[in-house]
Amino acid sequence: MAQFNFDDVAGMQALVSEEFGPWSNAVTIDQALINRFAELSGDDYWLHTDVEKCAKYSPFKGTIAHGFLTLILLPKMRAEQPFEVVGFNNMLNVGSDRLRFTGVVPVGAQVQSRTRLKAVEATKKGTAVTLEQHVHVVGEARPALIYDMIFMYM
Repeated sequence: MAQFNFDDVAGMQALVSEEFGPWSNAVTIDQALINRFAELSGDDYWLHTDVEKCAKYSPFKGTIAHGFLTLILLPKMRAEQPFEVVGFNNMLNVGSDRLRFTGVVPVGAQVQSRTRLKAVEATKKGTAVTLEQHVHVVGEARPALIYDMIFMYM
């Protein structure tokens, strides 16, 4: 695996690509997970939690995962990356530029993600790295979630 010092902006910029890396491991979205998230978040909308009502009235014929549940599972979906950043004292998640929920994740589905290095920029505080992440229901071409995460290496 290639290693780059956190302040080697030019080196990391060479890895910026339109191509996504390998698929992560798959994570199963079951009703118990959806219910735990609903309890934690306070979002107990019937489309997520009421199995009987969804069977009758939902256009999806079953419950679906919360978009934010899908987002917070990203750290659980890990894939081998082609590089490692070294030499920094701190790494902070400083936000995002884009978050889109573009598809439905039905109960019982497995999700997996792919990542690409979208941008690397030197800033006064350190090196900002933007990762574009797509989460897909396994077997579906269209992502269910698109997220640009920004890390700051200092």
